[in-house]
Amino acid sequence: MKGIPTVARSLSKRFYSLKVAPNVKASATAVKEKLHLEPQDLEITKLPNGLVIASLENYSPASRIGVFIKAGSRYETTSNLGTAHLLRLASNLTTKGASSFKITRGIEAVGGSLSVTSTRENMTYSVGCLRDYVDTVMEYLINVTTAPEFRPWEVTDLQPQLKIDKAIAFQNPQVSVLENLHAAAYRNALANSLYCPDYMIGKITSEQLHQFVENNFTSARMALVGLGVSHSELKQVGQQFLNIRSGAGSSGVKAQYRGGEIREQNGDSLVHAAVVAEGAVTGSAEANAFSVLQHILGAGPLIKRGSNISYKLSQCIAKATSQPFDAAAFNVNYSDSGLFGIYTISQASAAGEVIKAALSQVKAIAQGDITDEDVTRAKNHLKAAYLMSIETLDGLLNEIGSEALASGINTSPTSVIQNIESIATADIVNAAKRFVDGKKSMAASGNLRNTPFVDELH
Repeated sequence: MKGIPTVARSLSKRFYSLKVAPNVKASATAVKEKLHLEPQDLEITKLPNGLVIASLENYSPASRIGVFIKAGSRYETTSNLGTAHLLRLASNLTTKGASSFKITRGIEAVGGSLSVTSTRENMTYSVGCLRDYVDTVMEYLINVTTAPEFRPWEVTDLQPQLKIDKAIAFQNPQVSVLENLHAAAYRNALANSLYCPDYMIGKITSEQLHQFVENNFTSARMALVGLGVSHSELKQVGQQFLNIRSGAGSSGVKAQYRGGEIREQNGDSLVHAAVVAEGAVTGSAEANAFSVLQHILGAGPLIKRGSNISYKLSQCIAKATSQPFDAAAFNVNYSDSGLFGIYTISQASAAGEVIKAALSQVKAIAQGDITDEDVTRAKNHLKAAYLMSIETLDGLLNEIGSEALASGINTSPTSVIQNIESIATADIVNAAKRFVDGKKSMAASGNLRNTPFVDELH
């Protein structure tokens, strides 16, 4: 070895160290076999106070836990509009058990995350962390959802953030159009915006936040959902929610669909327009029919950097105009209502042609102009979209939590696929007829000189 360079000798030692002794390899195999873990089924428990607990132990090294609450903007009143928006931003304010700094620092110290999202119906507080730190982050999650203090000076300091949050969201014209669409379509409840009205920024008080939480953050309006955590551990956490307000809380009011129109003339060269009629309630068979119809018409490209030219809407509109456009079917379902229709983006000069061509395609389907091949293709698109949505922890958590909160049960992916497959061509034709015959609502923004009014659309 005298003539071998130092580097070569060093490498020879490293390569030698990579060899695995036979007994070590056998031991590793034995450990692997011993640690074989069987997949667990989703477990759901409803506590006596009404709290629903759902868990899926998938043995992931990371856990995701969410508290789903029936506390969306639809439960606001005319006197506290924007409260749900402010609550979304107030998740790290001081609570009775931890300061604002302690909540932020404590979650970051274990590499965790806390996020708050909301829809018109629900608000979701979720935490993610390595499963070894579930107890740590759950302490903060319980504090945030059950023991907020809403100190007046902290609430005052937070309110300017409402304006920033809203300005960022409304940079996307679609956000403005969809908010206006709901305001035009409904008389109450679902008409409430996800964002605080400008005139309420700076006026929401600590007392109003406390009142909103007291009315809506009750055990019977909550679901605790965990992924990557055992059901027994999650039930122990759920016991700590026994101290919160019990009962049904605020019942809210049933959404009343009215049909209407809001036009925002701003001179933009592109016109965004949505035309809808009342759709289906979430979880119903009719909702599945509308979802298949949506994928027949066009629900957006399924291929990265692809186009939706293979969809019915795009094919029909392309025959009506040579100008560039985008079009997709719009479909949203709520607990007591829904909206279905078309959303178009076009040059101002071609807006009328694009909108009318899109509506004519839905009318054609309502008259039976649809093949079994179209239906099969749309079902496959819908099944793929659903299965891909639950591949992520956030997607799966939201799917389980939303259904557990609404009905206290969970529909397995196999059953969801079967429900989609059971939709017949006649069901889709009937869904299209419901849209065609229904009272329309419309929202549009841009240079609207060539955009028809809703009463001109037949």
